[in-house]
Amino acid sequence: MSERQFHMVSEGPRPVAPFSHAVETDGWVILTGQMPTDPAAPDAPLPEGIEAQTRRVMDNLSIVLGGVGLDLSHVVQCRCYLTAFDRDYAAFNNIYQSYFPEDRRPARTTVGVTALAVGALVEIDCLARRPS
Repeated sequence: MSERQFHMVSEGPRPVAPFSHAVETDGWVILTGQMPTDPAAPDAPLPEGIEAQTRRVMDNLSIVLGGVGLDLSHVVQCRCYLTAFDRDYAAFNNIYQSYFPEDRRPARTTVGVTALAVGALVEIDCLARRPS
């Protein structure tokens, strides 16, 4: 097993808790769950609605991936958390799927939760694989 690397991406969102943006080992890159906060204005209010928050989360994942030399095409699995599952699931899926080609969508689990940090409606973490 190779040495673990702990990544903090300078352009990435300000962490809302004590964690690294990503941890890498043996070509696997595990991204911490991203919130719909704006990296350029971390204290700004969250975007309104599930569509805008999902876009911001996906964009934040892209920023972190880019900071470690990867992109969404390297993602193999996502875990998604929604605070209003029944209300937001369809709208969330509509935005989420636009970030991946239809024939290259990662494996995914989506669960409803009672609450997320900073009052977010959605959080997504993912696992990426660095090409050998």
